[in-house]
Amino acid sequence: MIKKYCDLPVILFPNNVTGITSNADAIWFMSLFNSINPYFITGAQMMAAPYIKRIGIETLSMAYLIVGEGKTAGFIGYANPIPIDKPEVAAAYALAAEIMGFKYVYLEAGSGAKKHIPPDFVSSVKKYLDKIILVVGGGIRNGDIAYSISKAGADIVVTGNIIIESIDILYDIVDGVKRGGIEKIKGV
Repeated sequence: MIKKYCDLPVILFPNNVTGITSNADAIWFMSLFNSINPYFITGAQMMAAPYIKRIGIETLSMAYLIVGEGKTAGFIGYANPIPIDKPEVAAAYALAAEIMGFKYVYLEAGSGAKKHIPPDFVSSVKKYLDKIILVVGGGIRNGDIAYSISKAGADIVVTGNIIIESIDILYDIVDGVKRGGIEKIKGV
């Protein structure tokens, strides 16, 4: 449906194996690294892999890390959430993902989280990474937060729930990401 109205690449963020479709350009092929349930680390991926190969959709390997409160994603995924005051734990997971060949690592506070991942947490993780793309999401409710997360080292900022409340907030968030990204590149 989205492809009908949008020329931009569409990337699936499946919440389940049944959410996979060929009507997208790529799929985040995620492993919930800090789950205590093997199904979310490699089981779902094993079940999805033959279908993904058959439909030929591009895969984007992602280590998915639940941080802080974790919200529903943490509960459903049997995650052992990384405490917000332990960025070194997230950095170790992210570094392991990079060494294992993952292309992306996602620090997730949880959809609708009351608190976003702090910029110092993001920068603490980013400084250990050489090649992997850092994605940060959850609790990003305005452009100032998006700016601080982007400037701290996030290569991709994810938001979702907040735009249901007001599409205008999306423009503010996009502007914040751009400003933070420019300052990050310039080293400001």
